[in-house]
Amino acid sequence: MKTLYLVRHAKSSWKYPNLDDFERPLNKRGRKSAPLMGKVLKKLKVTPDLIISSPANRAAMTARIIADKIKYPLDKIRYSEVIYEVSANVLIHFIEQIDDAVNKVMVVGHNPALTDLANYFGGKPISNIPTCGVFCVDLDISSWAKSFEYCGKLKFFEFPKKHAS
Repeated sequence: MKTLYLVRHAKSSWKYPNLDDFERPLNKRGRKSAPLMGKVLKKLKVTPDLIISSPANRAAMTARIIADKIKYPLDKIRYSEVIYEVSANVLIHFIEQIDDAVNKVMVVGHNPALTDLANYFGGKPISNIPTCGVFCVDLDISSWAKSFEYCGKLKFFEFPKKHAS
């Protein structure tokens, strides 16, 4: 059994139109949502063996904020260009390469690839992983390399609006 957490980066800022897409930071709502979701994940006892994030500023910031809240060492977060602006097919291949010693992986990235990936594994179609949403699926596999369509069972799907006060 493997567990995959798909985390879409928190809401990003468009305040600086000349800023390269890769460099866009979180906006005020994103800086509020990421710690909130980190607390939700801590309550759910989420303990990934590995966090891999897109190196884009908004995703990396989201990964660090959530990691801090769930007590995952910030220096253990891995960053991979492969997660930035890719298709679900590229992400599937990327996931298949994960070391089998790792049982629980959190991938922090971007839509539409994350939603497509959730639908590939999850078996229960969703229309969208909203910003800072977390889609968790248990995969009925012993090796990441043996993943296949619909091999997962939805464990939870959390997002900021579910927890807004």
